[in-house]
Amino acid sequence: MIPRTCKKLVAVSLSTHFRDCVQVKVTETPRPGPDEVLIRNRYVGINASDINFTAGKYIAGITPPFDTGFEAIGEVVSLGANCNNVQLGTPVGFMQYGAFSEYIAVPSKRIIPLPSLRPEFVPLLVSGSTASISLDLMGKLKPGEKVLVSAAAGGTGQFAVQLAKLAGCHVIGTCSTDSKVEFLKKLGCDRPVNYKRENLATVLKEEYAGGVDVVYESVGGDMINTCIKNLAIGGRLIVIGFVSGYQEPSSFATRPTLPLYQILLQKSASISGFFLNNHSRIVPKHVAKLSELCIANKLHSCVDMGFQSSIGNSFKGINSVFDAVDYLYSSQSIGKVIVDLQEESKL
Repeated sequence: MIPRTCKKLVAVSLSTHFRDCVQVKVTETPRPGPDEVLIRNRYVGINASDINFTAGKYIAGITPPFDTGFEAIGEVVSLGANCNNVQLGTPVGFMQYGAFSEYIAVPSKRIIPLPSLRPEFVPLLVSGSTASISLDLMGKLKPGEKVLVSAAAGGTGQFAVQLAKLAGCHVIGTCSTDSKVEFLKKLGCDRPVNYKRENLATVLKEEYAGGVDVVYESVGGDMINTCIKNLAIGGRLIVIGFVSGYQEPSSFATRPTLPLYQILLQKSASISGFFLNNHSRIVPKHVAKLSELCIANKLHSCVDMGFQSSIGNSFKGINSVFDAVDYLYSSQSIGKVIVDLQEESKL
């Protein structure tokens, strides 16, 4: 039975401090339009850019209140009049602003059918497809190349490591704890680097004197400077984010401070930016590919539902999204941070 009302998270002011600017609101459960389906969300994904969105950095001129969240998976519970190719009960994923909601109406053309509602399928949407598409289009990986992945034990880094290994590359992965080093070893990372114990610039200089061919970079600040300095001839650096600056008043403080023209020219190297929304048309194809790899046990999708957090248990219910966002920025998480909505939505 579909309830008359449901809960969702709404930004009521602009800020990078998620807990301060977002509130739980009770609203009428949406009814799907003719070309929409109604989804009862089960798991939602937490992304570093959730606070960029609440700060108004994603949509120019956006003013509160507005719904929050990027991605979720759930079950189709109601169909619009024109949705003849979708069945009730179908497990689906989607990427749409407003995903932090117990129920949501989504255009049927934007849903991605899934094998089941396992939480491991959530990371394939934003995190997995970001790695898959960007490495295909910008990375152009070749067997034997050296690939550096920053924040390698994170939601998207875990996929970059594994996809590079599947392409026959040698992978260096940065992380912040010894437990993450062990996690990266299990993923097949050839050279995990705990940057709190080892200096990445020194490791690259001493062990990779010829430079790295591809960099998958999401940190910014000093990290991107180090990566640029250590590009090989013909190196390709892919910028998918700069999380070190997301909580700062001006995230542009994380920009490179090197003579880029000179370095790129001398090395015939390139820097490419990647924003998933510009490639939404091919996301379903890549999610399907990643799903097949997971089912075949060739790819592992690690989820973190807060077991290592200070709350001492898993994130359950829509109110737990606040704790989950804080947890993501605590640098404790391994893999993709996920919230299970089951407790409060009473599935």
